[in-house]
Formats: sequence, C-alpha cells, structure tokens
Amino acid sequence: MTAADRPSDTRAFVAACGQALGAAHVLTDAHDTAPFLADWRRRYLGRACAVLLPADTREVAAVVRLAREYRVALVPQGGNTGLAGGATPDASGAQAVISLKRLNRIRDVDAHNNTITVEAGVVLAEIQARAQAEARLFALSLAAEGSCTIGGNLSTNAGGTGVLRYGNTRELCLGLEVVTPQGEIWDGLRALRKDNTGYDLRDLFIGAEGTLGIITAAVMKLHPAPVAKVTALAGLASPHAALDFLSMAQRHAGALLTGFELMSDFSLRLVGRHFPQMRYPFAHTHAQTVLLELSDSESEEHARALFERLMEEALEEGIVADAVVAENLSQSRAFWDLREHIPLAQAEEGLNIKQDISVPISSIGRFIEETDALIARAAPGARMVTFGHLGDGNLHYNVQSPEGVDPKRFLDEYQARINTLVYEQVHAHRGSISAEHGLGQLKVNEAMHYKSPVEVRLMQTIKAALDPDNLMNPGKVVPEARPSGLRPGTAPDHTEESAP
Repeated sequence: MTAADRPSDTRAFVAACGQALGAAHVLTDAHDTAPFLADWRRRYLGRACAVLLPADTREVAAVVRLAREYRVALVPQGGNTGLAGGATPDASGAQAVISLKRLNRIRDVDAHNNTITVEAGVVLAEIQARAQAEARLFALSLAAEGSCTIGGNLSTNAGGTGVLRYGNTRELCLGLEVVTPQGEIWDGLRALRKDNTGYDLRDLFIGAEGTLGIITAAVMKLHPAPVAKVTALAGLASPHAALDFLSMAQRHAGALLTGFELMSDFSLRLVGRHFPQMRYPFAHTHAQTVLLELSDSESEEHARALFERLMEEALEEGIVADAVVAENLSQSRAFWDLREHIPLAQAEEGLNIKQDISVPISSIGRFIEETDALIARAAPGARMVTFGHLGDGNLHYNVQSPEGVDPKRFLDEYQARINTLVYEQVHAHRGSISAEHGLGQLKVNEAMHYKSPVEVRLMQTIKAALDPDNLMNPGKVVPEARPSGLRPGTAPDHTEESAP
C-alpha cells in the first residue's frame, strides 16, 4: 500500500500535532474552533478534526509532514476575511485548519532597498503603519485591512484601491518563504527586482489559495511616502464619460493618479438611505460618480494645481458635469467612506446577487449598458448596484431585488439566471468572473467552464506535480475532475459580501 492509498488517521494526527505544537495550540473544542470554521460571509460552514496554531515556519513544516504521514488534508487560513470560501474546511470533519495568525513578526525593514520582510500572519494595517513609520508607503489597501493578513492577501492575489498605480499583491511581492506539500521549506526570500535564474516559483504560489503550498513569509515592496494626497468626486453622465475622464486624468497626472473608482447613482443613493449621515456630494444627481485621488511627491500645491487644470479641461469639454475637491484629510476620508459603505448599504437593503468581475477597461461602458439591458429584460425591476475599480477594469456588478420584493424569493427565482447571463457577458468581452476575490470553493466549477481544456489540464498538472496526495486545501481553485454537464450559475448563493 502506498502513502496515497492509506486511509487518514485524524486521531493519531491530532495527538502528534499536540506533541509538535503544544496542546494549547491544537484546538478541538467546538467553542474554540467555531471562529475558524465559517467564512466571513457565513456562506460556508465546515467541520475540522482540529485547528492548528503553529508559531513559526518550522512548526508549519512539522505539521505538513505529519499531515502527509497521517493522510490528513490541511486548509490554510489567515485573517479569515476571504469572500470565496477558500479558507473554510469541508463538512467531513476530516480536514484540519492551519491558522497562520501566530506567524506575526515583521522580520526586517530595509529602507534603502524599499522592502519589508513579514511573516504570513502579520495584519495588513500593521505593515502599512510600519512602512509609514519609515516614511514609506505599503501600497496595498483593502476594506478588511484591519483584520486580513498578508499571507491571505498573497494567497488570493488581493487587489484593492491602489491597483491602478501599484498593481495587485503579486506586483508588490519580491520573494516568498513557502512550506511545500512535502513539508520542506523553500527559502525564496530574495529582495531582488531582477532575478533571471529560471522558473518564477514565487508566482506559482501567489494566487494559489494554499493549494500548492503554504506561504509563511514574504518580501514586499515599499514606495516613498507621498508628500500630499488630493481627493475629488466628479459627477458624470455615463460610464463612457468616465472612461474618457480616466484617459484625460492619466494624460494629466500619469503615475500620480493612484485612485479612480466608479460608483453608480443608485449605489450612492443606497448609502444615503441606510447611512443618512453620509450626504450625497452634489446638488443634482448624476448617473455615475468617480472618486479619484492623486498622490504627489512634490507638494500639495503642485497636486492641487494639476487637479485644477484637469477639472477645468474636463468641465469645458463636457466630460464632467460637476466636481468637488476635498479641502482636508477629513473630507477626503468622507469621500472614501461613501465608496466603502456601498457593500454595507447593500447588506442593510437585503440579500443580493454579487459579482466580482473584470473586463478590458475599454469594454466597461459597453459591458454595463448591454448587461443592464439584459438583466432588465430577464428580471424586471431589478436594481443595479455597480461600483468598483474602473482604472483596472474590476467591477462589483451587483443586483438588488426590485423595490418591495422579498430578497430571498428574488434570489431563489433569478440568481442562477442572472449569474449565467453575467458570466456569458463577461466571457463575450474576454473578461474574468473573478477579479480580486479568488475562486476558493465558490466559483471553481464555473471558472473551469470558461477555461479551455488545455488551460484546465495545465492547472491540474501543476497541482498533481506539487501536491500529488491532494492534501493542500483540496477542492479549492482547481477541481480534480471537471463535472460533466456543468453550466454556469450553479455555485452557492452570491450573497452578503464585505467591502472589496
């Protein structure tokens, strides 16, 4: 009998982990394990033979070797703020959750090299604060930054509001430390911007959601802290106008343009309905609002002068109908609060259908118009909550039930139909059905439906080569075999999403 054929022995595994980690760091009591067994949106609720809390990379490696010996699958978990169920175990009770939250040291800050070396369990906001203390910027920024961890950000290749200027988490990472499925430690913590010595192993693990190995530490890029930030809101007539405004802003500001967020009129009205202290910023309503931000290394005066030239031209050409510029940090924060409260307002309004999609930036206007029209015909009265990172083509394209219609009944009747419609539109525009939230267990089958057989086989080949026993977060990102007859729209409910 080979190792792969042996049945799992969870009892012996848990006992061995107690010896390796100490009994206090092997949780089995239902009260203690509960916070680790449900995803943030509570769409998935799993069971586990134990929740393991290693203190360092060597202990992670020891756990992985024990998992291999006793044939127990591991589900890596960071801050448990994911939106696709990627860090939640299945319902069998045979898997173990391995939480990285005790790997929480900042190992090094190299100001001259503009890098910071951090362990996987360091909370994103702590990295931002440490960078700021060194007069540097760590550019990744998410709504969950007070609780999400850098290991989870890397595992899902998180996006956020700074992608337009700084890129996704992948672009912010120079090197990794990883525990392989064999329990070996790969030290790839190279703080190099140029390293042309073979396959880029780092990029295999980023975005793999723990299915190929467990990220335990990373070297992340820092940038010089901007001297000034200037934030504004602009009212526009359509997403097409927003695209014209984006091109104009990029021409005027270049790399100084660090934020460009699109928000539909109904999105902002929904915020006002449920958070009345957040006032609509304009005297008259506009079909679309853009939140844009410049980060300047010269001075606030320089940034404001550039802003004034941009807005003057945009208003003269009729691209922008109205604009308001933040006068201070408090007002800037209020503008961003409007954007970040859209998902919270949706949750207050009731269950809704959510999409995290991307299309080429040039296609956004056509995608919104075409898909809105299709949904209006398929589900009359449905209310569209469209917002997202226009500068990188990522839309949170969400559908709220018609006014006065029970949200659950609406989801039961229309969700599968709307999912299929949206995914087909995304595919027609050569986009992606998951832009920044990952696949987890939520969209695995649907993603495989839209990938070519060649691409699916390549993904399965990589998984089988690195994790032949399929013990690293099985069932996530790539299935062992594609279900026959699968059609899009068959995943669990797309509801209760946090602010992206």
